[in-house]
Amino acid sequence: MNRIDALNGIAKRLRAQSMRMTTASASGHPTTCLSAAEIITALFFGGMRFNPADPNDWGNDELVLSKGHAAPILWAAYAEAGILPAEALLDFRKITSGLEGHPTPRMPWIKVATGSLGQGLSVGAGMAAAMRLGKSPARVFVLCGDGECAEGSVWEAANSGADMKLRNLCAIVDVNRLGQSGPTQHQRDAAALARKFRAFGWDAVVIDGHKIEAVLAALKAAGSKGLPTAVLAKTVKGKGVSFLEDLNGWHGKPLKADELEKALAELGPIPEIDAKKYLRPARRVVRPALKSGTKIERTAYTEKTATRLAYGYALRAAGRVNESIVCLDGDVRNSTYADKFFDAFPTRSFQSYIAEQNMIGMATGFAVKGYVPFAASFAAFLSRAHDQIRMAGHSLANLKVCGSHVGVSIGEDGGSQMGLEDIAMFRSIPGATVLYPADAVSAEACVEAAAREKGIFYIRTTRPATPILYPADEAFPVGGSKTLRKSADDAAAVVAAGITLHEALKAHEMLKAEGISIRVVDAYSVQPVDAAGLRAAAAAARNRIIVVEDHYAGGGLGDAVASALAGRTAITHLCIREIPCSGKPAELLDRFGISARRIVEAVKSL
Repeated sequence: MNRIDALNGIAKRLRAQSMRMTTASASGHPTTCLSAAEIITALFFGGMRFNPADPNDWGNDELVLSKGHAAPILWAAYAEAGILPAEALLDFRKITSGLEGHPTPRMPWIKVATGSLGQGLSVGAGMAAAMRLGKSPARVFVLCGDGECAEGSVWEAANSGADMKLRNLCAIVDVNRLGQSGPTQHQRDAAALARKFRAFGWDAVVIDGHKIEAVLAALKAAGSKGLPTAVLAKTVKGKGVSFLEDLNGWHGKPLKADELEKALAELGPIPEIDAKKYLRPARRVVRPALKSGTKIERTAYTEKTATRLAYGYALRAAGRVNESIVCLDGDVRNSTYADKFFDAFPTRSFQSYIAEQNMIGMATGFAVKGYVPFAASFAAFLSRAHDQIRMAGHSLANLKVCGSHVGVSIGEDGGSQMGLEDIAMFRSIPGATVLYPADAVSAEACVEAAAREKGIFYIRTTRPATPILYPADEAFPVGGSKTLRKSADDAAAVVAAGITLHEALKAHEMLKAEGISIRVVDAYSVQPVDAAGLRAAAAAARNRIIVVEDHYAGGGLGDAVASALAGRTAITHLCIREIPCSGKPAELLDRFGISARRIVEAVKSL
């Protein structure tokens, strides 16, 4: 049997296994697997090079299955490669199995979770850039569906891939004509998709996606022109089974037992082939050793400093001791002050331009290749990338995000520029850490913690310069808080963070002049919140808690405190409760109920 015949036999077996798996689980997407059988076969057994004994070999080519609903054929390919036992395939979608309905890192060879369509190419671009930075000659292949090419994030990624000249990045689009509810935008016109990719600066080729030799040739040629490559593979959804081929209405529908029997009979006998002998070994390459210090040199701040500026200085300091740190920007680095890092480490700095979805997707790609990405933008604009952030959570990504220009305190720019829902967005991600520093010292400490510890971190920074509250060597452990003012006779405890902490301190002085004492707590760690510290503050302040925050009512610091103190005390919550407008920062803080004056009123009303 020659090589092409053998690979066609493997493709037939992948089809059969995909149908068996989905029938066994009574769920899944067999028809999208059938269209991709030759593509997956060519990738695993001729296109990609990898070490089947080590998913983290620095010489491995990487595959991102952006069309994550085709997971069954991916699992089947791993079984053919000897990485999974064949009997494990029938556990597909079971709670005891790592072979989920869409790929996640619960299976060690999966670096990034997929299935929210349109994201894989951004992640792939980040991985490709990371591999180039780490001097790996390996390549990144991203298998996309034609339907997901309607997503704007795909074209954000295409723009970045071309801008960075990622010749090691190859997108394969399975042009099978049918989406979930009906035909895709371009249906069989693969040339239309090719024109789009070329317009973005990619090399693009249209092939018959069911001809193994054509797929192999396209994969071999990818990158040869010094550009990222798009392979538009014309296929048939449900290929190989007559009653499934090119028929609408079968998306996400497994075959019943009798239908499976009929489909397998149509496929015919499957030859016994040892697919493993067609695997290509990984390139022999070792990742360069990188300095990975965790303690940064602190700045001796004496004058008012914006926490966004301190973020920039701290990131630069972290970059000096940890060479795994990379920085991504969405064309606002002179406002977030990520430009401090860009200027110091240009080879580790990546401009995504005004494309926040792609910025976060690329950052996730860097993270899964072992780098520590910091991505920064205005907090308001991060809402565009919420789905990418959500999927980074599913990917267990070591992702660090900074949102600046938060709250009404930014002033005259107006409500559209004010991040007022950002804390809620990040608190909704299980395991995410949310830090909101009030001065430059705590901002530096928050950056240091984010660089040192694993997981998703969100650092919230403010536009105005604020006074220095802490000595340069003050510690800010994740999950902690600071009590800045207290007495034996506190009328209430005011819990605040960031800009409102300064308003709480002003309120303390105003009330003190009237003989009223309040406790002032800096809840810089919004998630995890310092539940024990809050309980102690409540007990010391007659169980009177006032939370004041420059954020909408839902999901922010108020909800974090309420959760920590549930059933223990009533909470007065001062926050932004309507769509704000332009104005001076001090005017806006007062108008929307979170100024020192409003805190004084709240204390007196208790």
